[in-house]
Amino acid sequence: MSKDTPQSSSRRHFVGMAAAALAAGSLSRLAFADTSPAIGKITEPANGDKTAIRPFRVHVPDSQLVDMRRRIKATRWPDRETVPDESQGIQLATIQGLAQYWATGYDWRKCEARLNSYPQFITEIDGLDIHFIHVRSKHENAMPLIVTHGWPGSVIEQFKIIDPLVNPTAYGAPASDAFHLVIPSLPGYGFSARPTTTGWGPERTARAWVTLMKRLGYERFASQGGDLGGIVTNIMAKQARPN
Repeated sequence: MSKDTPQSSSRRHFVGMAAAALAAGSLSRLAFADTSPAIGKITEPANGDKTAIRPFRVHVPDSQLVDMRRRIKATRWPDRETVPDESQGIQLATIQGLAQYWATGYDWRKCEARLNSYPQFITEIDGLDIHFIHVRSKHENAMPLIVTHGWPGSVIEQFKIIDPLVNPTAYGAPASDAFHLVIPSLPGYGFSARPTTTGWGPERTARAWVTLMKRLGYERFASQGGDLGGIVTNIMAKQARPN
């Protein structure tokens, strides 16, 4: 396994262009770090092996969405700032507008359907359930690539890069630029389980990602990440270098 897998210059360029397309300020943050039946369905293996790759689909009950909107609307707001600009921080009107959007404008069901349009899975690594999207390219010799989101992000940030990287010929790029994509949720984010002990820092996460890729049958692969995901990616690269 190596994160230093040679790549063509066109492939490197394509990865960079696709990654740059991420929505830096996406409002589509997952507010759940839970894989319980209350918000999703996990297909359990017959032998009870939690390390098996288990299909997963998201479904948040209406009752939870109603309660979330109720709590947002019940926010007790501070007094308005004493200046007409942002010199004292984010302005009250801005935050109230954002809260109004979350309470009445955001369509979670649309986001949920988009999530469920991709193959999602759960597998236990080092005692923790890890959620991930895994989309394989139809092109032969596609390069396996694990993409890690940042803080406070989620796999939703990667929606825009999935099809261009998996199906590059549809976007004018050669088939040699194709990737098999693995997009995990960091521990405690999205639908990955919350750690119950300390120690789940970038180093442990990097080791878990190597385990995940090998479990999927990828002995050699590339990795990409931004923000906290970039730290995890850099550690993976260091771990792969020979001493």
